Amino acid sequence: MTALLTERLRSHRLTAPTRTPVDAARHMLAVQGQEFLAGRWALGIRSSGSPALAAVDRAFDRGQIVRTHAMRGTLHILPASDVRWVLSVTGERQFRQDAAQRRRLGIDDALIARVEAAFRARLADGGRTRAQLFDDLVGLGVEPGGQRGAHLIYALNVRGILVQGPVVHRDEGVSREQLFLLADQWLPDGDAPEDPLAELFVRYVDGHGPATVADFAWWSGLPVTTAREAVQRGRHRVAEFADGVFVAASRPRRSAGSDDARILALPMFDEYYISYADRSAMASPEAMERIGPGTNGMVRASLLAAGRIGGAWAHSAAVGRHREDPTPELFDTALNREQVAAALRRYGDFVSAH
Repeated sequence: MTALLTERLRSHRLTAPTRTPVDAARHMLAVQGQEFLAGRWALGIRSSGSPALAAVDRAFDRGQIVRTHAMRGTLHILPASDVRWVLSVTGERQFRQDAAQRRRLGIDDALIARVEAAFRARLADGGRTRAQLFDDLVGLGVEPGGQRGAHLIYALNVRGILVQGPVVHRDEGVSREQLFLLADQWLPDGDAPEDPLAELFVRYVDGHGPATVADFAWWSGLPVTTAREAVQRGRHRVAEFADGVFVAASRPRRSAGSDDARILALPMFDEYYISYADRSAMASPEAMERIGPGTNGMVRASLLAAGRIGGAWAHSAAVGRHREDPTPELFDTALNREQVAAALRRYGDFVSAH
């Protein structure tokens, strides 16, 4: 173990778990969540005790957390109270970066405005699924195929019009979709931080430090020049772990009996791995090749041992298969198999307690 990995395990709440999944969301600010179950487990694994998927889903249903395109054009799970100010920093850049795709799909500002007006009318009385919104597009004479519907919803997400909130529950199996709602009806009122750009940097460091300017720029999707400005405006609120490497001014307390070497079953796209420009501290070149991102952009679920990736694992959330045991794939054959089984059992309990 290195001091850097010890600090990251603590910052990520992997050795200093929070009381609840909502507390984990508040601490992390944003966890990558395009794979919905993986994003929910990212909060579960950062919670103490025996977290259950149902507890995370209740937080969505109560409006405590939501999912939207917070940064880098990627879905993240955030506390509902933080969405507006985060998008005030990242939203316009995301919208501009999608301009070429919108032109290719024949989406202009007039069409976005027409769809927004229609969705506002449709959503005034409650949420709708993605499929229902696509049906609404067809009713407007807009073909949602070929990614047109997805990019229209994306445009409304990054502009703070829509969010994904309550979970669409299924009697059997794991729920895999949410209702879209109007942000101004679903998000709570709240004051924005005095300096949202500095706040984004400080909150990133709180949940991910030790980290560099380059790491923050990668995670936030902001230009390096803007990231440097954020550091200058927020550095008095963080500490320096080393020259140009920042940690939280007040680090979370490690849990009693926490073990840095304990094996953990991290979800797909987990922040511990994905949220840095340089991931070499957490994985060898061979492990990174096997975990990803692959050519399809996927990042596999990983087995973490002593802060470094030593394997992968897989599990199906399909109806009837979510109670099956996850399947490990060890890169490092020296990994303790009993600890691997215990790590995967904790995830299995999280899902099957649904």
